[in-house]
Amino acid sequence: MALKFLVFYGSYRRDRMGIRLADFVTRGLKQRGADCELIDAKALDLPMLDRMYKEYAPGTAPAALETLAGKIKAADGFVFVTGEYNWGMQPGLKNLTDHFLEEWFWRPAAIASYSAGRFSGVRAALAWHGTLSEMGMVVISSALSVGGIGGALDEAGQPTGPSGASVEKAFPRFAEDLEWWAEAASAQKARTPPPY
Repeated sequence: MALKFLVFYGSYRRDRMGIRLADFVTRGLKQRGADCELIDAKALDLPMLDRMYKEYAPGTAPAALETLAGKIKAADGFVFVTGEYNWGMQPGLKNLTDHFLEEWFWRPAAIASYSAGRFSGVRAALAWHGTLSEMGMVVISSALSVGGIGGALDEAGQPTGPSGASVEKAFPRFAEDLEWWAEAASAQKARTPPPY
């Protein structure tokens, strides 16, 4: 049975470049046999957090929230594709994740970061590591970090030039790490129900 992964992307910018990395990761996981879907915060257009999904009475949450909650609960793992805004997180992606809590529990998360410059969004990735851990996910040790995003991946998310070759080379280990943890979590949940 194929592993189910959700890839989350959160930039709302008009000329956003990180969607290239989100497409690359989604396609790469599918090519490895996963059932993988890209969740684009801009396309989903959730409101700024007022009520978490769990704070709605059953059956009263907005349709987009209800649908996404079901997808998160059914997933075996997650990839968060993040750019860096002033050393920090993209607000669109943070807003999306904050609508949920228990729905994230007991699954692995991977972080793929990017920037236009040479730091590859690693400062945002570091911030996400603690946040995702606090939200009940196990953050894998492998990271995918892409600097000079505009030259590393073309508009279709295909690797280009030396930077693209580096991304392509790093992806298999990143994917294998996520797959291993997803399989481990799934097996453990089948043996022992989560404690809460």
